[in-house]
Amino acid sequence: MERKPVTLASAVAQPGTGIEINKVLRNTYMLLGMTLLFSAVTATVAMAMNIGHMTSLVLTLVGFGLLFVVNKTAESSKGIVAIFAFTGVMGAALGPLLNFYLALSNGSSLVMQALGGTAIVFFSLSAYVLTTRKDFSFMGGFLMVGLVVALVASIAMMFFSIPGGQLALSAGIVVLMSGLILFDTSRIIHGGETNYIRATVSLYLNIYNLFTALLHLLGVADD
Repeated sequence: MERKPVTLASAVAQPGTGIEINKVLRNTYMLLGMTLLFSAVTATVAMAMNIGHMTSLVLTLVGFGLLFVVNKTAESSKGIVAIFAFTGVMGAALGPLLNFYLALSNGSSLVMQALGGTAIVFFSLSAYVLTTRKDFSFMGGFLMVGLVVALVASIAMMFFSIPGGQLALSAGIVVLMSGLILFDTSRIIHGGETNYIRATVSLYLNIYNLFTALLHLLGVADD
């Protein structure tokens, strides 16, 4: 029987096939590395242009819109273009936040600590899942509830001043994103996610939110 090849554009794997799962995993990490690098470039450009917070908000909203485009086109080569557009916009949206922290006396140190902490958490948790092959699908319900609570809390703090609220929210997001890294990596290696573009988006958002939450925590601790 002739076997249908799996291309980089489609990456539609057959669940339960070790070779195909490894291919999805490899393509996911390769694309994740490229999109993170592209985000760093667009963030640097946004910082150099000194874009304002309102522009950052608009870019974030555009990013949410592009997220739907990525999911819709993930089965075709158009998904590659969409995911780079999405991650590029999200990287640029970080410009004002990074400029704010870098303007502090030890801002460079805070940003580097946040980057280092994000890398340590991501690689440690990913390595744990890849080594133990443990299935973390049981965390799905808990993580979904956590995301809803975090979203509601974020909206509430836009209108109400809650002492220590931002600190608690940032700490909660760090825990939540750590759980999502375990969950999303587990889904890939157990065949729950067979499209490397969607898998990349999930891990990218985990890293993105983990980094910003760690940066807020470090900033509060330093203050």
